[in-house]
Amino acid sequence: MTELATGRVRVAAATGLEVCATATVDLVVHESDCASALKLSDDLRDNFPPVFATTRMIALMELAGARILHPLLQPGEMSVGAHVDVSHTAATPIGAKVTASATYRGRDGNLFVFDVVAHDPAGEIGRGTHKRAIISRERLLAGAARRS
Repeated sequence: MTELATGRVRVAAATGLEVCATATVDLVVHESDCASALKLSDDLRDNFPPVFATTRMIALMELAGARILHPLLQPGEMSVGAHVDVSHTAATPIGAKVTASATYRGRDGNLFVFDVVAHDPAGEIGRGTHKRAIISRERLLAGAARRS
């Protein structure tokens, strides 16, 4: 079971974290950030185009949310993504700058809830919600090791 499932997630005090706190992350799209870099199969029908990958957009959104939680982390703690619900609505080419932003909306039990949005120079490319938890890094790694 994960730490989220067993309830071993520390409920951080809300001190220092205000609703509407925001963070942004920028990335210039390289070939390695593209869907075409995700060679998951040898089947040619599974090849993806050389545009910014949804997985990379989500990673940027998660990083923006994680940065908002930095002030709440105790030594040995980290935040981890627990839920993502986003739409990726526009393709971004190699060389374009993508900016992802997260805005803290409050709590859902032990989880911190964020509105997330990503833009490139031509406009919005995705948006949705993201939830994160604060956990012990050691426990996370120990749990992962037990799964091997």
